[in-house]
Amino acid sequence: MKVALFHSIRTRIMTATTLLIVAIVSAVVWSWARNESDVYRKQKWEEAETLAIALSHAWTNELIDQNWSQIRLGLNQLVESNPEFIYILISDTRLSNQIIASVPNDFQEQYFPDIVSVATTKMALQVYDSTHIAETFLLRDVDFPMGKLRANRGERIIEAAADMRNSSGEKIGTLRIGISLRQVNIAVNNAINKALLVGAIGLTFGLIGAYILAQQLSHPVQRLQISAAKIAAGDWHHRADIHLSDEIGALAKAFNEMSTVLQASFNRLQKTLESFERFVPEKFLAVIASDGIENIQVGVAATRLITILFADIRGYTSMAEQMTPLETFYLLNDYLARMGQVINDAGGFIDKYIGDAIMALFDDEMTGGALYAALAMQEALNMLNEERSKKGQPTLNVGIGIHRGEVVMGTVGFTSRIESTVIGDAVNVAARVERLTRKYDCPILVTESVVVALDYPEAFKLRLVDESVKVKGKNELVAIYQLIGV
Repeated sequence: MKVALFHSIRTRIMTATTLLIVAIVSAVVWSWARNESDVYRKQKWEEAETLAIALSHAWTNELIDQNWSQIRLGLNQLVESNPEFIYILISDTRLSNQIIASVPNDFQEQYFPDIVSVATTKMALQVYDSTHIAETFLLRDVDFPMGKLRANRGERIIEAAADMRNSSGEKIGTLRIGISLRQVNIAVNNAINKALLVGAIGLTFGLIGAYILAQQLSHPVQRLQISAAKIAAGDWHHRADIHLSDEIGALAKAFNEMSTVLQASFNRLQKTLESFERFVPEKFLAVIASDGIENIQVGVAATRLITILFADIRGYTSMAEQMTPLETFYLLNDYLARMGQVINDAGGFIDKYIGDAIMALFDDEMTGGALYAALAMQEALNMLNEERSKKGQPTLNVGIGIHRGEVVMGTVGFTSRIESTVIGDAVNVAARVERLTRKYDCPILVTESVVVALDYPEAFKLRLVDESVKVKGKNELVAIYQLIGV
């Protein structure tokens, strides 16, 4: 599982950059320290070799003359004046490599001193016409002068061995000098500290640079993320305000272009949806397309208890015969527009137009709205007739029938042609009641089921027209009322 901390691109950039800087600085520090150590050691080896050769030449004559006391005095003075010298040993080949002079002097008359390993001693005694340099460690503590610790057991030293020869070139002895590496270690440590200081400074500047780089890279990305969230929330006019000349700037430009295309597509989709709702009312869509218009399928249906209003122009056919098709078209659109606005204001919606007839639906809670709509339709019709009378045009007479009952709302057709519809006996009864307006000469008739469903029936003026009417196609008797007003 990923650590939440590394979900941020800023953290990832800083982490990767920091690790790279640490790796580079570590490599530089290690290489620098190693190089300094090699330089100091090489320098120390060369000094030890030169010193061993010089001392071997200086005391060759005393060794030839076996003037050992003079050699011992010189060795003591030399070691006292040089704190880096741990010991000096001179062995005589003529005495089977017995040590005849040493500092500290407790090694005198020994053959294999216990200060270094036997292998180191053997390699030193084998030197002939050359020198031998070895880096080794002490096997015991070294005191010089007596009682004063000069070097600890285990301390690393350099031992330089040089042969001592007489005038004829014959080897007569070996000089060995042990030199402390403390100064070398101090110099190496100083070099390491300097390298670490330089590395720390480099790492600090690197971290600052990494933070600035991460900020410059992540901040525009975060702004793009915020812009994407705003667009996803519906702010289609929003654009990312990022003006860079790099790849992120190109990404922001592409993002804004995508936003523009999405906005245009959404606007077209919104207009399409609004146009679609003119064909299929929103309340109808809530039933047949609860999962969205794109998911409408044939055969989707739901049962509802609704109030149905039928309105029809009386004598429309004979009137249309006296008019041109274009005049009929304009008349019908003018009439339907006025009636549709009234129905919409009353809380209903038009299901379909059947020629000049209107079929409107009202939810169960809007039963009273159907009656208000019918009265308002008559008022709108009166206004339309006044306008037509002034122009010398024939007036319209409309009958309205209202019934309430259970219907099935759904879709019919097939995959290439789907239509929304309302099916049920209540639809047929509402249509038959509208036809009865001609028989009883009443502009508006409503059935008893509508009156019973009214929350406030006293709010309307209703007159019982017939309490037992047999509607065509239906065996049950229906009571009908004339709606006079409010």
